[in-house]
Amino acid sequence: MIAYHLAQLNIAHMRAPLGDPLLADFVAALAAVNAAADAAPGFVWRLVDESGEDATGLRPFGPEIMINMSVWESVGALRAYAYQTAGHLEVLRRRREWFDYEGLDNHAVMWWIPAGTLPTLEEARDRLALLDKDGPTPDAFTFRESFPSP
Repeated sequence: MIAYHLAQLNIAHMRAPLGDPLLADFVAALAAVNAAADAAPGFVWRLVDESGEDATGLRPFGPEIMINMSVWESVGALRAYAYQTAGHLEVLRRRREWFDYEGLDNHAVMWWIPAGTLPTLEEARDRLALLDKDGPTPDAFTFRESFPSP
């Protein structure tokens, strides 16, 4: 029996360049939020750029689009981190101050991958496009409508 992990991608349009004062609180919180993810139960991996700290230097969806991609042991582990971790929850509540989602059919997608593998940005782009095209399916889904591992 193959074990599976949950891959997730979320994207958003930045309301200003990363160094702009508008994003200062977001940037200031980023290291603590990432450290909390790294220490969270069920965390497996997160995408980082050349700095090795976060993915803010990566712009595969366009120069104004911030991305986050990670792998978790389960939907429950990701949900607990996203909605029950104080630092992340505060950033989540304030996200519309820093980001907008205009023009995006979906801004987050999840899918199952074999444990021990890592998702690629190309795969993430394909999964987001699949969610946009077909809505939630076992191949691309959201918290609102998730599917069990294969």
